[in-house]
Formats: sequence, structure tokens, C-alpha cells
Amino acid sequence: MTIRENLECNEKKTLSPYASLSSRTAGRIIPLQSDNVRTEYMRDRDRILHSKAFRRLKDKTQVFLSPQGDHYRTRLVHTLEVSQLSRTVAKALKLNEDLVEAIALAHDLGHTPFGHAGERALNMLSPYGFRHYEQSVRVVEKLENGGKGLNLTWEVRDGILNHQMELMPATLEGRIVRLCDKIAYIHHDMDDAERAGIIDESMIPDHLHRILGNTHKERLNTLIMDMIFQSDGKPEILQSPEIRDAMMEIRKLMFRIVYTDSIAKVEEVKVTRMLEQMYHYYMDHPEDMTDEFRMLLSEGEPKERVICDYISGMTDQYCIHCYNRLFVPKSWDIF
Repeated sequence: MTIRENLECNEKKTLSPYASLSSRTAGRIIPLQSDNVRTEYMRDRDRILHSKAFRRLKDKTQVFLSPQGDHYRTRLVHTLEVSQLSRTVAKALKLNEDLVEAIALAHDLGHTPFGHAGERALNMLSPYGFRHYEQSVRVVEKLENGGKGLNLTWEVRDGILNHQMELMPATLEGRIVRLCDKIAYIHHDMDDAERAGIIDESMIPDHLHRILGNTHKERLNTLIMDMIFQSDGKPEILQSPEIRDAMMEIRKLMFRIVYTDSIAKVEEVKVTRMLEQMYHYYMDHPEDMTDEFRMLLSEGEPKERVICDYISGMTDQYCIHCYNRLFVPKSWDIF
């Protein structure tokens, strides 16, 4: 018996009856021979971790554009925090920890430079629209690995596609990531906003302090423990009504003070203008994109979609570099 087979047997013995067993995956678009050591979801995790799109997350905005400080979160830090929270919940509920880790690590691979400001800009520009969760699936199915994609299992791709609040993954593992993503960005983004002086504890209503706690740590613990206790032994990932309502109220508070009406967001107007100019430039000059994206055009992919692929894959600083190269005059020097 191989190491993988032993791991699969342990899953059957130790995991909840509601867990997604790696031996029962719905499979990949292109079937692969089984690995001797790793289960299918472990292989997915490794493929994501070693992808170029994953590495680029370290230089993509989470909330604050190009913050001048060492401790503000990037998209990569957010991704790792979602993974950590999701694994904690999965372990407590005896669900498949490898599957939640793979989904969590890949859920934001399609995010644009400059966070949701970049996403909104591309969504307005492209006739196909642009949604980062759909783009994340496109990254793992088409754009990575020289156009071959990562060939992930169906369960991981389903979790990536459906991690938005209005959607619902098919697996409990995907539903854990969906909820932990919201918990992470609300509370960790609040920590960054507090560090930036945009929000403080006095702005949080007293009744939310009573329900969730008085600090970031207390609120995070309340939300995670509530999810575990409400979901334990059940075929669903649940929150108590009181805790869910309190979380959504904090989310509305964050949107009002930080996400949509913050002094830290004034630079987003520049982001929109910058991406508009770049989009229209590449519409007129698609030959200036790199080889892999010109290859997509030669395969019949719509130009508008490929340009969004190209721009959305850029890090913040590379996007600025490309913009400067295209639109900012260079100093002339006779020497």
C-alpha cells in the first residue's frame, strides 16, 4: 500500500461523514495517474503554491494602495490568513483540511492590481465584465502553466468560483473558505484601517462590542468558535443568527468608513484612469503584450478578454511600470 493510499484510508476512518474524501473526487479535466505520496487535494495545493499567479499576490493590494508601512496586508497575506482560519475550522469539524487549504490559497489568484478598484475598472471596460472569482478560475484552468492551466480537481475549482457571499460552494470545505474569507477581510482589514488612523474602537457600536468582543482578537475568536459550534456534526456550515447579524453590521460599517468613503481611497480615481488608458492602448496595440497573451489571441480568444487577462495579472508596481513606459515621456539625454 502506498503512502497516498494510507492517507486515503485515514481520511475514511477519521473524517466526518460530511467531509469530501480525496479518494472520491469528481476528478480533473485531464485525468492524471495517482501520486504515490500525495492525495489529489494535496497535489492541488502544491500546484497552486508553485504557480506564478500565487507568487504575484505578494505585490497586489489588499485594501490600501501602496501603503507606506511594513505591516499593512497584501493580497498574499490575506490569502494566508484565510487559509489559516479555514484549516482551523476544518480540523475542528473533521473535514478535509487539504481541500480547504487548496481552495483558500487559490481563491484570489484572479485579483487585479490595486484590489477592488482595479476589479471595478476592468468590469466597466470589458464587454464581458470582470469578476475576480471567475478570473481566478480562468487563471487555474487556462492562464497558468503556459496556457495549459493547473488542471485542478473539480472540488477546488468549485470552491474558488463560489467563494463570494452571494454564491454557495458544493462542498462543506468550500463553504468554510467562503465564510472565513469574509471574516478575514472584515477583521484584518479593520486592523489595517486602525493602524492607518481611519477607524478606532470608539466607532464600533456598544452592542457589537457586547456580542463580538472589544478587540480584533476577541471578535475573531467569537466568529470562528461560533462557526465551529454551530456546524459541528451537521451537513452545513452555519452561524448563529445573532453572530451573523453582528458580523454583517460590522461589514456595513467597514464599507461605509473604509472601503467606500475613506481618505485612503482617494487614489482609486487615478487607478481607474490608469487602467482605462492601458486597456485602450492594448486594444489598439495588442502586439505590445507578452508572448503568452499574443498566443491566446492567435488561438481565437476575444481581444477584450485577453487584455483583461494581461492587466489583471500584473502586480501594482509592474502595472505602474508599464503605464510609465507607455505614457510618461522619458528624459532626453545626448550622452
